[in-house]
Order: sequence, then structure tokens, then C-alpha cells
Amino acid sequence: MDDLFPAGMKIRRQVLGDPHVDRAWAKTEGDDFQKSLQEVITTVGWGAVWGRGVLDFKQRSMLTLALMVALNRPHEVAIHLKGTIRNGCTREEIQELLIHCGCYCGWPAAVDAFEIARTVFKEMDEAASK
Repeated sequence: MDDLFPAGMKIRRQVLGDPHVDRAWAKTEGDDFQKSLQEVITTVGWGAVWGRGVLDFKQRSMLTLALMVALNRPHEVAIHLKGTIRNGCTREEIQELLIHCGCYCGWPAAVDAFEIARTVFKEMDEAASK
């Protein structure tokens, strides 16, 4: 498991970006209770699961995004939407993914996810134009 933490940190940073990961870890300073969770997330979630191969990062990002829509986790939808884009997913593919989620997760979930996506895309477009 010791080898999985550095691998997981590398993958986590690649998918979610340094600013997000740095913020997550900054919250653990002086808080061993919270730090334990971040260590497990990085080692198991990112190192052991995301690092398995078989599915590429784009596929894993799309799957994760759909699951966050299904679980009604708006904060995680925004985070993983950015990761999905970082992993090569187009806006058109995200649109189709969210429509597909509507069919299986419920239309209210899709409506919420579309609103989150619209906000994220707007923020990204504004940052790119600066």
C-alpha cells in the first residue's frame, strides 16, 4: 500500500489539478482526523482504483461524473466535471453523458448537473479569455 500513495497523489493531481488537491490537503493541517481520510482517498481511491489500468482516465472520469450525478453530489459534480475535461472529454460528450444520466438517474438530477456544467464552463471560458 505504501507505493500506492505517491501513485495516487500523481493521478489525483493529474485529474483534479494541483489547486484542488492543495486545498484538500491544506484542510488537514493540524487535523489528523481529517488527514486520515485524505490519505485513504489518495491511496485507495486514486492509487489502487484509478491506477488499475484497463479503463483509461477519460473513461473513469466519465463514469465518476455520472455516479456523482446519480448520487446527487453537486460539489463533486463540479470537481469531476473539470477532471473529465482535463482527461479529454469534450463539452458535447459531457452533454450526452448528462442527458443519459437524466434517463437513468432522473431528469431533476440532469437539470441540476446541466446548471453546474453551465457554471463551470462559464468560469473556464472567462479564465481562458484573460
